[in-house]
Amino acid sequence: MVETLKYKVIKDKKQYDNYCKQLEYLLSDNSHAENEDEIDLLTVLIEKYDSETDTFEESDPVSVLRSLMSEHQMKAKDLVALLNVSKGYVSDILHYRKGMSKDIIRKLADRFKVNQKAFNRPYELVLLPLRSNQLKKHIHAHGLSGD
Repeated sequence: MVETLKYKVIKDKKQYDNYCKQLEYLLSDNSHAENEDEIDLLTVLIEKYDSETDTFEESDPVSVLRSLMSEHQMKAKDLVALLNVSKGYVSDILHYRKGMSKDIIRKLADRFKVNQKAFNRPYELVLLPLRSNQLKKHIHAHGLSGD
């Protein structure tokens, strides 16, 4: 009797997407214990493909996050709940005003089943102009005033 393999090494993006969907389905099912080996195998195959193809190499971490959110039909409020942070913090990340902490990177990589490298790369942040009262406080705090 010849046994057909249910999963094989991922060779292309279509197969990768199918395996990601299957993994999501298994993780959303309440019978994790029954599917533990299947979940583990899919995770290994997906991570192997991610590391070999570096699917996110060209994109900055925020673009990757936005793409994954779109793919998973998530909104900013879903990230607030997932990351256990404020709406303002999520907004700052999505608008390039704040970087991602190690904890945030870890949670995102776990949730989207991608290598942490996808989110752990340098990218440009937007510098907001200081308001007049903030500027005065900054100058005073650093002893820059001529007083």
